[in-house]
Amino acid sequence: METMFLGIVVFLFLLAIFDLVVGVSNDAVNFLNSAVGSKAASFKVIITVAAVGVFFGAALSNGMMEIARHGIFQPEQFYFEELMCIFLAVMVTDVILLDIFNTLGMPTSTTVSMVFELLGGTFILAILKIAADETGLLGFGDLLNTEKALSVIIAIFMSVAIAFTFGTLVQYISRLIFTFNYTGRLKYTIGLFGGIAATAIIYFMLIKGLKDSSFMTAENKQWVQDNTLMLTTYCFIGFTILMQILHWCKVNVFKVIVLMGTFALATAFAGNDLVNFIGVPLAGLSAYQDFVANANGVAADSYLMGALNGPATTPAIFLFGAGAIMVIALITSKKAKNVIKTSVDLSRQDEGDEMFGSSGAARSIVRTTMNAAQNISKFIPESVKEWTDKRFCKDVMIMENGAAFDLVRASVNLVLAGLLIALGTSLKLPLSTTYVTFMVAMGTSLADRAWGRETAVYRITGVLSVIGGWFITAGAAFTIAAIVTLIMYYGGFIAMLALIGLTIFLLFRSEQVYSKKQKNEKANDTIFKQLMASQDKKERWTLLRQHVNNSHIDMLNFIMQSYTSITNGFINEDLKSLRKAMTQAGEEKQSLKKTRRKEIIGLRRIETASAIEKNTWFHLGSNSCEQMIYCMKRICEPCKEHVDNNFKPLSERARNEFIPVRDEMIDLMTQARDVIISGDYEKADTILKDGDGLKNKISALRRHQMNRIHDESVNVKTALVYLNILQESQELVSNWRHLLRASRMFQ
Repeated sequence: METMFLGIVVFLFLLAIFDLVVGVSNDAVNFLNSAVGSKAASFKVIITVAAVGVFFGAALSNGMMEIARHGIFQPEQFYFEELMCIFLAVMVTDVILLDIFNTLGMPTSTTVSMVFELLGGTFILAILKIAADETGLLGFGDLLNTEKALSVIIAIFMSVAIAFTFGTLVQYISRLIFTFNYTGRLKYTIGLFGGIAATAIIYFMLIKGLKDSSFMTAENKQWVQDNTLMLTTYCFIGFTILMQILHWCKVNVFKVIVLMGTFALATAFAGNDLVNFIGVPLAGLSAYQDFVANANGVAADSYLMGALNGPATTPAIFLFGAGAIMVIALITSKKAKNVIKTSVDLSRQDEGDEMFGSSGAARSIVRTTMNAAQNISKFIPESVKEWTDKRFCKDVMIMENGAAFDLVRASVNLVLAGLLIALGTSLKLPLSTTYVTFMVAMGTSLADRAWGRETAVYRITGVLSVIGGWFITAGAAFTIAAIVTLIMYYGGFIAMLALIGLTIFLLFRSEQVYSKKQKNEKANDTIFKQLMASQDKKERWTLLRQHVNNSHIDMLNFIMQSYTSITNGFINEDLKSLRKAMTQAGEEKQSLKKTRRKEIIGLRRIETASAIEKNTWFHLGSNSCEQMIYCMKRICEPCKEHVDNNFKPLSERARNEFIPVRDEMIDLMTQARDVIISGDYEKADTILKDGDGLKNKISALRRHQMNRIHDESVNVKTALVYLNILQESQELVSNWRHLLRASRMFQ
C-alpha cells in the first residue's frame, strides 16, 4: 500500500515538472510583455534578464504556500487517502487546463486555477463526508474554508477594474508630459521619472517579490517594514541622480527602467507563483512522510492528516531544481511566445494582424463609448482639445523598428503593475499578478489611443475573451477537479492509474497538435514579420508577392480538400464529414480576413505607384478566394441539412455523371495550384481554356437535371440539392479561374 502511495507522490512531482513548464509558458507574458513589445533590447537579452530574475526568485522563495496544506480544507477532518485523491486530481486538472490555455495563446491565472481545483476536490469529498455522517453535526464549515476562494473572486473584479483604470490614467498623464516624440522633453524630467520608476521597482521587490524569501527572517521583515519610508527616500534620491547622469552619458534611461522592471517582475513571479506549481506535490510529500512515520499500522482511509496544520519548510534542492526547470522552460517554450503574442497584439500601437474578430458586446461598448465621448467633447474648449491632440500626435512617434509600442508605455506598464501588486500585497488583498499586468497593459494602450475606430472592436473582443477565459478557468478548474476526485475516490488505484495514463496521453497529443498548427502557420507568419521589418523596397515587394502566392496556394488546397469532402459526404451520407466541412469553411473565412488584412498592410509599405498598379489584381485574387469559400458554404449547408434529415440519397445515375466532372475539377485546380507554386504561367492559358470547357460541361448537366426534375420518378428534394451543387460548382470554376488570372498578373 505504501509503495502505491509513494508512486503517486513521485507522479505528483513529475506532473509538477510539466506544471512548471506550462505555468512558466503562461506567466511569461506578465514579465516579458513590455520588454518584448517595446523592443527594449534583443530577445536574447530580455530572456537572459528574465531568466536570471526567475532563478533568483525561485531559489530565494520559501517554496510553499500554506493554502496547499490547510488554506482550503481542514486537514484534521480528512484521511490520508482522501487528501491524496484531492492532490492528484488538482495536479492532473492543473496541467491539462494550463496547457489548453497556452495552446490557445490565452493568459490565465495559475493562482485561481490551483485555488479552485483545491476547492472543487474538497467540495465533492465534503458532500460525501457530510452525507455519511450519522451524527448530523458535520457541516461545510468544519471541512472546507471558502473564505480564501471568496477573497480571490472579489480580488479578480477589483484587480481588473483598478488595474485598467490606473493604467489608463497614469499613461494618459505620462503621454501628456512626454508626448510620442519624447526625446526632446527629457532634459530634466527623465531623471525624476527614472528615480520614481526605479524606486517603485525596488519597493515592489522588497514588499512583494522577496517578502517570503528564505533569507527574509522575521527580524529582516520587521526592519524593512519599520524603515520603508527611509529606504524609499534614499532610493528615490540616489536613483534620480543616477538616471540623470545616465541620460547625460547618452544612455536610454527608458530601456534601463524596462529591463529593471522585467527583472523585478520575473523575480516576484518566480518567488510567489512557484507555490502554484510545486505547492501541492510538496503537500502530498509531507502527507506521505507523516503517514509512513506515524500511522503505526492505521489504514490510509482511517489516518487523519492533522499534521498538515503545522508550518512547512522546503528543502533547498527543490527550490534550485524548480528554478532551473523554470529557466529552461522560459528559454525553450514556444507556447510562451504564443501567449506573449496575444498580449502584445492586443496592446499594439498601430494596425496589424488582429487575432480576434468582432463581437456584439464589443460593438456595443465601442458604440456607447463613442457616443459618450462625443457628448463630453462638446463641453471641452477647442484650445484644450487642440493642445491635447498635439501631445498625442503619432506622426512624430519614436519607436523601435518592429516594436508594438514605445518605451514610455513599456516603462509605465512595468512600474505601475509592480506598484499595484505591492499595494495589494501590503493591504493583504490576494490580487492576481496575471490580471494586474494584463489589464494595466490594456489600460495604457487605450490611453495611448491605440484602440482606433478600425481596431477597437477587435481589441475589446480580445480583452473580453481573455477576461472570460479567467472565469472559465475558475469554473472549469472547480468542476473538472471535483469530477476527477470523485472518480479516484470510488475507483481507487485503478482509476488513479487510468487518469494518470490519460493525462500523459492528452499532454503528448496536445504537443503534437500544437506543433502541427505552428508548422502550418509558421511560413506565412515569418514572411509577414520580415515584410514589416524590412527597410528595402525591393525586398518588401518580394516578400509581399511570396506571402500572396502562399495564400493563394493554401486557399486552392483548402478548396480542393473541402469540395471533395463535401461531395463525398453528400454522396455517402456522411453527416460527420459535412459538419466538419461546414466548421472548417467558417474557420477558413476568418483566417482569410486576417490574411487579407495583413496583405493590405503590407501593400501600404510598397511605394505608391507600384502598389496602385498591382492593387486591382490583388483585390481580384482576394475576392476570388472569398467567393470560393462562400461556394463551399452554399454547397455544404443544403447537403448537411439533406443528410441530417435522412432524405433519399443521390441516385446512382446522378453519381455516375457527377463524379467524373468533380474529378476533372480537382485535376484542373491541382494544375492551377502547381502553376502558382512554380511561378511558370506558360500553361495558365491552357488551364483557363480547359476550365471554360468544364463550365460548359457543368452547364449541360444542369440543363439535364432541370429537365429530369419534371419526371415523377425523380425525388424533388434530392434533385434540388444536386442542382445546387452543379450551380455552385460552375461558380467555383469561374472563381478559381479568376484567381489564377489574378495571381499571374500580380506576380
